[in-house]
Amino acid sequence: MVLKWQIVKFNLKETFAIAYGNYTHREALIITLKKHGEKGYGECTSIDYYHINLADFVAILTKIQSQIESQNIEHPTDFYAFLLSLNLPSFLRSALDCAYWDLFGKLEKQSFLALNNIDYNELPESSITISVDTVDNQIKKINQSTWSKFKVKCNHFEESDITRLLQLDKSLALDSNGSFTAAECLSLENYEMISKFTYLEQPMKPGSQNYTALHANHFANWMADEDCQDSSVLKDLVPHYKSVNVKLVKCGGLTPALEMIAKARKLGFKIMIGCMTESTIGISAGAVLAPLCDYADLDGANLIANDMANGSKIFNGKIQLRESPGLGIKLL
Repeated sequence: MVLKWQIVKFNLKETFAIAYGNYTHREALIITLKKHGEKGYGECTSIDYYHINLADFVAILTKIQSQIESQNIEHPTDFYAFLLSLNLPSFLRSALDCAYWDLFGKLEKQSFLALNNIDYNELPESSITISVDTVDNQIKKINQSTWSKFKVKCNHFEESDITRLLQLDKSLALDSNGSFTAAECLSLENYEMISKFTYLEQPMKPGSQNYTALHANHFANWMADEDCQDSSVLKDLVPHYKSVNVKLVKCGGLTPALEMIAKARKLGFKIMIGCMTESTIGISAGAVLAPLCDYADLDGANLIANDMANGSKIFNGKIQLRESPGLGIKLL
């Protein structure tokens, strides 16, 4: 194999405001694995609140490049076992794992869906994110949108805003990125109308000292994001969260995500396939897991102005899976 990488800057169509800050662009590391004329692609994004520094990843790749390039083409699960032996950060491991799945499928002339016997006749519809703003502006954006499912960001608890959102005849979820208190969450989960929200994502700052205040058997469909990094924590979350957000970069790629989804399903969780602000490279990787999930939040590529790839697309929330070999990714 030949390993190459580049750091790219994705400009956002508008400022992306969440509880962690405001962003006008994202930087991403794009991985390319090449063999026999075929190329596989993977992506991970620089996220400050996850302490992700892409320069660190470039330094790591420089050190391990020869080890990766010396690997024989075997099944992706074998390649993933090799990646685990390198003790890589999950974001970088994910980009390499996804690139390998894309390459492997292209070499085998089979899609990821076919390789994993995934039935994709039924797909959840993706939400689009409504950034932190005044509730008036958020409602205006929702009403003007051609999408039908929305994830509304907030950075503090405001009862009147929540009430106004609940009065809309729309499919809404609420994501506070950890900005609520335990007392506020207790109030929400005992309020029957709160069940109108499809889910309420990561209500408090991550950590068991916080999420143990949540009750999965009350009205709120609490969804774990930062509290659910990988499958090792799932059992602990059962009494507190009804749903989990699976993101490839958090758990380390498509290979562990498959295992995580299966384990979460056995434990009774509702499951969402989520994303960071990623190009079509990252979204195409996440999209192949959508048939296994109840919810999708795969709007990342729709938020950037200078996408760099073709692949699976999200059009007004409808997931259009590319059925070509691998993950179906091609650079523009």
